[in-house]
Amino acid sequence: MDLQFVGAAQTVTGSMHLLRTRRGNILLDCGLYQGRRREAYERNKELPLSVKDIVAVVLSHAHIDHSGALPMLVRNGYKGPIYATPATRDLATVMLQDAGMIQEQDARFLNRHAAEDGRDELVEPLYDVRDVLRTIGMFHSVPYGFRAYLTPEVALTFLDAGHVLGSAVSVLEVEEDGKKRTIAFTGDLGRVGRPILADPQVPDGIDVLITESTYGDRLHDSTHKMDDDLAAVIKRTYERGGKIVIPSFALERAQEVILALKGLKKDGRLPPMPIYVDSPLTVKITDVFKLHPECYDDETRAMLLGRDSPFDLPELSYVETVEDSKAATMESRPSIVIAASGMCEAGRVLHHLKATIEDSKNTVLIVGYQAQHTLGRRLVEKRPRVKIFGVERDRRAEVVVLNGFSAHADQRDLVEYAVRCKERGPLAQIALVHGDPQPQRVLTRKLAERGLPEAVSPAPMDVLEL
Repeated sequence: MDLQFVGAAQTVTGSMHLLRTRRGNILLDCGLYQGRRREAYERNKELPLSVKDIVAVVLSHAHIDHSGALPMLVRNGYKGPIYATPATRDLATVMLQDAGMIQEQDARFLNRHAAEDGRDELVEPLYDVRDVLRTIGMFHSVPYGFRAYLTPEVALTFLDAGHVLGSAVSVLEVEEDGKKRTIAFTGDLGRVGRPILADPQVPDGIDVLITESTYGDRLHDSTHKMDDDLAAVIKRTYERGGKIVIPSFALERAQEVILALKGLKKDGRLPPMPIYVDSPLTVKITDVFKLHPECYDDETRAMLLGRDSPFDLPELSYVETVEDSKAATMESRPSIVIAASGMCEAGRVLHHLKATIEDSKNTVLIVGYQAQHTLGRRLVEKRPRVKIFGVERDRRAEVVVLNGFSAHADQRDLVEYAVRCKERGPLAQIALVHGDPQPQRVLTRKLAERGLPEAVSPAPMDVLEL
């Protein structure tokens, strides 16, 4: 048996790993590469693996860079089961339908520009909503802690990864030729002590750890410091009469920002200003959150039992219609707008950035990872001019980055998780995925300093013998 690393190998997007056994292959995640629109299309248009030998798919969580290529897999002939937690299945139902619509919209966008440039080639969407609906029907829900047999030789157990609602560490017990190996794939690993979700669970008795490494070279700020920094940003922007635009991923990040604002309100540190969540997808996802209290930590569950929703406060409006979105853009008072997409490559946030980026009273607040070559990364780099809707604009708005909101484990979390795995079993192999080379090099050194096995950082299509 072996593992082939197809996607999210020495990069942070497009998660896709293949466990190859004699009785068939198990695909761990099936995500899309995310980045600049045209580059992403070119990298995603061909599925980088054969469907015919895949007997099961295991989905760690619903983020599109982990789930977004599932409809392509089905479109290419896959007919087997897709295993996920109940919350991940519900989130994927919403997010994949949204992704299908985006694929169709992006194809129209690229074809329109091709026609304007006098080019005849037409772009086909990677998949459409019909492919998504077929995909959703193939999900099999497996609750945390239950064992499911993918084949007679491969058993799966999900543990809570604490990253986003329903996220799971996939523990695979594999027997082949009299040899047994237990493999843990973290997907994206969450942080200890973060609000809303329970802390990540550690597996027992694993031989192989496949772990993400996004922040392998840095430490996050504490929750207390993050709240103080958020309060300071809001205060100074409010005092200068500006607006705060927060590009946010619809899943988890938006809900965490809302909960942080609720905390500031409770402490008397939130000025009287309207807050708009301008993302229909975020609205749908927040509704899914309310259906899955089994994923919450004790504090959030207590809020719900006390009929105090963590996702509501008097100043907050969830925006769904285009007309209400335009009204939020035109708001003249100091206000806060939380809008998708998280890396500023599409979605309603672009309209808000267009309206605010050239005014020094305003603030763009970055609360999530920004991949290279995206508008979000150019804002993080505080470039003096940025392109929005194809037009170069002066960036006069203040840009603030708060990494404390990250739902990813930082270096300390990743090292301690691996140490705890070693304490509970015969851990002999570690593979780092979902990370850029520099963080992986640093994390490899930190793991070695703690006496752990030397970690490998596979390149795309590399194979690791188990």
